[in-house]
Amino acid sequence: MKITLLTEDSIRLEPVPGEMTIEAPSAEQSFSPFHMLASGLAYCTFSVMYAWAENAGLDARDLSFDVSWTFAQNPQRVDRFDMRFTWPSLPEQRLEAARRVAKMCTIHATLEQAPMIAIDGTTGSRDAISPRRA
Repeated sequence: MKITLLTEDSIRLEPVPGEMTIEAPSAEQSFSPFHMLASGLAYCTFSVMYAWAENAGLDARDLSFDVSWTFAQNPQRVDRFDMRFTWPSLPEQRLEAARRVAKMCTIHATLEQAPMIAIDGTTGSRDAISPRRA
């Protein structure tokens, strides 16, 4: 799998054999938390669609995703993801089914139905909080 950072607010995921790689157009561009969030969405969606393709007897080796996002203020957050898949070998009559399958990704559902997030904290060292037992 290969994730390419296209811009500060977009990525591409492609099924390349071998270990997962993350590439950027320049050494100055870093893999931000927003790139990571979009990569998780793309990879989850790819996985669901790939499993569906295998069960349907379709070849998904040429399936790729581009994901971009925009921000909103008050509070500052990602307010929109635009995800586009390209699947040259997909038969035209299967396109609408593929779009429905893409929505079955758990991360997609999580972002649409936001979870509660509990935040707690403490002071001091970790060892003082939870001593190791021998």
